[in-house]
Amino acid sequence: MTVTPSTPATPATPATPDPAAPPARWTVLEVIRWTVARFTERSLETPRLDAELLVAHALGLSRVQLYMQSDRPLVPDELAAIRALIKRRQGGESVAYLVGKKEFWGLDFVVDARVLVPRPDTETLIEEARERLAGVDAPRVADVGTGSGAIALTLAKLFPAGSVFASDVSPAALDVARANGERLGLAVTFAEGDLAAPLAAHAPFSLLAANLPYISSGDLAALSPEVRAEPILALDGGPDGLALVRRLVAAAPALLAAGGVLALEIGAGQAAATAELLSAAGFSDVRTRRDLGGVDRVVSGVKP
Repeated sequence: MTVTPSTPATPATPATPDPAAPPARWTVLEVIRWTVARFTERSLETPRLDAELLVAHALGLSRVQLYMQSDRPLVPDELAAIRALIKRRQGGESVAYLVGKKEFWGLDFVVDARVLVPRPDTETLIEEARERLAGVDAPRVADVGTGSGAIALTLAKLFPAGSVFASDVSPAALDVARANGERLGLAVTFAEGDLAAPLAAHAPFSLLAANLPYISSGDLAALSPEVRAEPILALDGGPDGLALVRRLVAAAPALLAAGGVLALEIGAGQAAATAELLSAAGFSDVRTRRDLGGVDRVVSGVKP
């Protein structure tokens, strides 16, 4: 999902928010405009969205409330809090980690440095799961490598009559996922262990979904600072990015019911190789699904 940066208006205010300045000189809207300009200068991908999220977080407001209070002067403590967040963002920290949450499929997930930040592109995996399971009354589904729990908990929301399971090799990530489940009031059975191994006791499944690490080891150093700050365990997919995908494709048939689906999120340029892996493992009806950016993002297949 791409958010188009908006062109910031030029504020008729000083060049930097100074917490010592008289509060009336900086309103909510003026600070947002100034922040958008700074983020645009630094070529951040979504300068207006980042600015609104950080200012809203600093002020304890929603984004809608920002504009309802657009003319409100800010006091020095508020300006200081906003300036601190701006500096950290410009230093490469992600907005999600700075505000401690990320929206995914209409749900707010608490995130921190223990887990990968959920991406809008991963909603493509949810769309594929929903389409593949259309007409199944009470599916048994599993999310392999759950991280924050975003995929598993979203599936629990979509299939309230079903049973949802999730695994992760990281106990720290599972702590985050369990906390998200409790806060959202969604039932998922979490299990610690390598890939799908801890899920075997709960098989067979109607669907296995996974957003495994798929960045090749050689490309990790070229990632942006904010991505490199995420857990390396959730990023490194081996020499060609498909090391864990291969292992899961090999293990999946034993865990799926007849007619069960394996759905995998993959990186740009990996769809053909992933589809070949599924076909070679005996999956039928292998297909790809593009994300909103036109990238082949999900490959899925059916166990005969």
